[in-house]
Amino acid sequence: MDFSTLVGIIAAFGLMIGAIMSGSSLMVFIEPQSIMIVAGGTLGALLVHYPFGEVMRAFSVARKTFFFRDVAPTRLIEQLTEFAGKARKEGLLSLQSMAKQVEDPFLVKGLQMAADGHEPESLEHMMVREIDYIRERHESGAEIFASLGTYSPAIGMVGTLIGLVQMLQTMDDPSSIGPAMAIALLTTFYGSLLANVLFLPMSGKLKTRSQHEILKKELIVEGMNSILAGENPRIMEQKLHAYLQPKDRQSVFNKKKK
Repeated sequence: MDFSTLVGIIAAFGLMIGAIMSGSSLMVFIEPQSIMIVAGGTLGALLVHYPFGEVMRAFSVARKTFFFRDVAPTRLIEQLTEFAGKARKEGLLSLQSMAKQVEDPFLVKGLQMAADGHEPESLEHMMVREIDYIRERHESGAEIFASLGTYSPAIGMVGTLIGLVQMLQTMDDPSSIGPAMAIALLTTFYGSLLANVLFLPMSGKLKTRSQHEILKKELIVEGMNSILAGENPRIMEQKLHAYLQPKDRQSVFNKKKK
């Protein structure tokens, strides 16, 4: 569970609801017609822009903003260093048994390919191609939520125009001015709220998640190349430390000495 996403949404909506209730009833801000205009118009525009399958995949990817099992790059480097030492002592075939200890499917695939005798160029090509596909899927999901963040305020403005037209048509009936004005204002409110509290922040979170995930996969590819080349584990570790911030670069071999 990503608590920053959960806390952010609860804080944003909680503070706004608290501010609303301190000055009026919350029911004043609930307008079914406005909700229908913003929700229906935004979803319709999205389906016009993107194929239905991509929209469904994007909502599936959106779960990463709430549920994300992170593996620290330092942990990956420790594992790869251990695998490099074992491969030098016992051969690449020994990596097949080590794959059972690994949770990352991408690393498991790399270890199995190495144990199966794939050439280094072939292994790197296949793993890099998978990274490209993963990046493409993630970018597509983030782009769809960015589009939602663009459409919802625009549809809110459309709802505002609808409300204003309804209000102008019934100016002779003072009792109808209030409901029409409520539609006009609340559609803009709903559109802006969805865009700036949900859709655009979720797009940004997906981009950040994608960058972190791609970085770790590139680290794995670099590590597997070093293992197949038979490099000294110490040298490999130093190469992989380039993927970390300086403060996180702690050698496994120094820990063993302690």
